[in-house]
Amino acid sequence: MFGFLLWLLLLILCWPLAVAALVLYPLVWLLLLPFRLIGIGVEAVFELLRAIVMLPARVLGGRRS
Repeated sequence: MFGFLLWLLLLILCWPLAVAALVLYPLVWLLLLPFRLIGIGVEAVFELLRAIVMLPARVLGGRRS
């Protein structure tokens, strides 16, 4: 809601910039989407490695953090 109010203020003060932001936002989102997907994949790999490393401790009854 706060972001929408800021956008309305920008629309009142400088409408060409607000319209440009409205048009460019979906394009920037599409350009950044592959990097977001790569980040999700890297995070999954690190979680898998963490699970593999912590497996012996969990099998032996170690405490979970």
